[in-house]
Amino acid sequence: MAITKAAPQGTDDREDRRTSGERAGDGDEGRHLNSPLLLTMLMLVLVLLQSPIRRALAAPVMQSWTTVFVAVMVQALPFLVLGVLLSAAIAVFVPPSFFARALPRHPALAVPVAGAAGAVLPGCECASVPVAGALVRRGVTPAAALTFLLSAPAINPIVLTATAVAFPGHPEMVLARLVASLLVACAMGWLWLRLGRTDWLRPPSHLSYDGQSKGEAFWGSVRHDVMHAGGFLVVGAMAAATLKAVAPESWLRTAAGNPVLAVLALAVLAVVLSICSEADAFVAASLSQFSLTARLTFLVVGPMIDLKLFAMQAGTFGRAFALRFAPATFALAVAVSALTGAVIL
Repeated sequence: MAITKAAPQGTDDREDRRTSGERAGDGDEGRHLNSPLLLTMLMLVLVLLQSPIRRALAAPVMQSWTTVFVAVMVQALPFLVLGVLLSAAIAVFVPPSFFARALPRHPALAVPVAGAAGAVLPGCECASVPVAGALVRRGVTPAAALTFLLSAPAINPIVLTATAVAFPGHPEMVLARLVASLLVACAMGWLWLRLGRTDWLRPPSHLSYDGQSKGEAFWGSVRHDVMHAGGFLVVGAMAAATLKAVAPESWLRTAAGNPVLAVLALAVLAVVLSICSEADAFVAASLSQFSLTARLTFLVVGPMIDLKLFAMQAGTFGRAFALRFAPATFALAVAVSALTGAVIL
């Protein structure tokens, strides 16, 4: 007589529940909105509302907003791409042992070396963020990577040349910008060594490219970083355009009459405008109603902390890091630039 082994009690119930869950999951998945459907709905809404949208965009405030937004994006995108390409090259082609040989072993000595190395990268702050992230991923001490992040957009040859062209009658502005920016970058690196905590700094995420060729890994890293950093750049550019469009121009004329208020006003303006460091010298030169010291503060603060840079730092290193690092950088940049201007200018 054949004996049939009975199934364990509860097996049928578990299979029924699993089958029901799979069916429910299939139903939920079918109800989820996918990207093509969302894009189609958005295009349909834009077509239906094209008349009020056209009237809104024709308003002077919206034209000013659009101009600032496009200007920030056009200025920043080429250098963001440059930074992403350099970041991918560091991540894929440069062996980790290179950084151990290039930088001093002692973190306190690695900080000024990293600050001086920022002078060789012809890019702006949009390029420095992904590069600094790649350095941290490669094992470089965060203090040195953050020093490089601050110094590279402020003291590279293109920026210093642009400053000399923008201030032809004041060559001391070039020296003042170089000295103040390098001092702030190194001071922030040493300050991170002293007070920074590892739980404040989220390690930049990176993808695994095991089994791929170096070319495939390089372009995979480029695509990942462009999508990641580019999204935060758009957010920062939108915020800068919004503030620029609603801020009254009369505030600048009032602030220029007070030396202390002029320094603070241009420091805040540098954060709000979010101008690429390759072009900010010409904007500072046009603010002729302000003192040279106030305009130096504009040139030192802008490449180190502005709206788009804060958004990119938060996206790369974490919000906990950005909320602590950005205010400290702003305060130190204002103080050092004011003192440097009093001595050199």
